[in-house]
Amino acid sequence: MTREIQHTVDIDAPPAVVWEQLADTAAYARWNPFVRRLSGKLTAGATLTVTIAPPGGRAMTFKPTVLVSEVDRELRWLGRFLVPGLFDGEHSFRLEELPGGRTRLIQAERFRGLLVGLSRGTLENTRIGFEQMNRALKQRAEAAVARAS
Repeated sequence: MTREIQHTVDIDAPPAVVWEQLADTAAYARWNPFVRRLSGKLTAGATLTVTIAPPGGRAMTFKPTVLVSEVDRELRWLGRFLVPGLFDGEHSFRLEELPGGRTRLIQAERFRGLLVGLSRGTLENTRIGFEQMNRALKQRAEAAVARAS
């Protein structure tokens, strides 16, 4: 079974500024309502430690592997629950450059595995967490642009 969730937001900041905020993982605890902690190198093949706190759900920590880390464009990782094929989540942040020095941020996750059908409520909480994080990242990136002006 496969299920995908995503949330998109347009940000009044160029991709480099959005990426700078996204890649400043040490600051997540101060501003990020969904990904409360992210540690590790944002390089392909690296293992991260990620703690998420979906609204209405309980916090959980997992150790995904970075699949893609392309500065100013994309960060993608793969996390697994226990064994491959049980409950796998491929998480991505894609940054698309828009006219006028703006960025479209698409945060998405594709879930695959035997347990995906049992997780409908959890996935809705996760989608709401994406929305909250995207709004917070938008505010942070736009504030960085305003400070630089």
